Amino acid sequence: MTDSAPSAADLTLYDPFDGMRFGLEACFLCGTPTTPPQDTVPVFADWLMDRYQLRERPIKLLDMRIVTYPELRIACCARCRTRHVEPLEAHLEAISRQGVRGFRELDEQTLFLWLGKMFYGILVTELINQQDPLAVPQYPLAENAQMLRRFQAFFQPLQALRVPMEYDDFVPGSVFILETDSAQDDMEFEYDDDLSTLTFSIKLDETVLVACLVDNGIIGRAMGRVYQQARRPLHPVQAAEFKARIYYAAYLLNVVPDYFARPVKPHDQEVVLDSLIDDVTGSIFNPWDNSAYAQSLLEMWKRWQIPLSDILADPALPLSYLHDANGQPRHLERYPATDEE
Repeated sequence: MTDSAPSAADLTLYDPFDGMRFGLEACFLCGTPTTPPQDTVPVFADWLMDRYQLRERPIKLLDMRIVTYPELRIACCARCRTRHVEPLEAHLEAISRQGVRGFRELDEQTLFLWLGKMFYGILVTELINQQDPLAVPQYPLAENAQMLRRFQAFFQPLQALRVPMEYDDFVPGSVFILETDSAQDDMEFEYDDDLSTLTFSIKLDETVLVACLVDNGIIGRAMGRVYQQARRPLHPVQAAEFKARIYYAAYLLNVVPDYFARPVKPHDQEVVLDSLIDDVTGSIFNPWDNSAYAQSLLEMWKRWQIPLSDILADPALPLSYLHDANGQPRHLERYPATDEE
């Protein structure tokens, strides 16, 4: 960032959806023409790839092609790279060395922008690949109108990475910061996402960050009590259960926010973004269904091979390691649990 007063160009938002400019020929933040591969930045920063030995690790994309982490890159002009992306990554690298405490002290907008930059890169990579897929996905992203509407909404507050911006009386996403018990956790890095609901999670040592990136904080408020009870060292199987709840809640979310930038006046120092959810007649969430939630648990618990029959042994009360039968927080020192836990 710079300390000088922002120019009119600095306070002008970019609309890549006008012409669907998501390739490697236009900067993802400002639209300036770019020349690949030099005008690109990694989706997962160099410091992440170096710290967690990701450079040779493969990733399977939706069209079944296999790539490595360094191959995931997005277009970024030299100005946006040096003024915005690299300072953000340097700041988060320093924050990450403080562990959970550092992330919890970080302001919400900066954390949203960092997670959002990675999610944007993954989603755009998938959209570009599906123009010429190795194998046609069962549910192509480009045909998901609801996802595209969410993506268009998400890009508005994401521009705070380049444009000085204030979100007026809202937060664009719900971000949860969990801590795993290092004595029970042997996985240093993990990431997963649900592109259709704009939900993203990344694990850095004992810190697990989970975010729904375009819900105006609705899921955060709905999960408030559960999140407060989960702000303690968790067994990884408990953190996975929390993630299953967030991912399923994002699936049930039935609204998409609209964002509107206020007209910029002379001498303004930032863009002010307002938000509106205009479908006030409908339900915010679709009805909860235990069998569908159990599928989310099944996916998140793959590492422990917990079968669906165990998850739904009581169809009215799916298996939980976060809470006991009375709904109270459950302290789990090991998995499988003993009778006393």
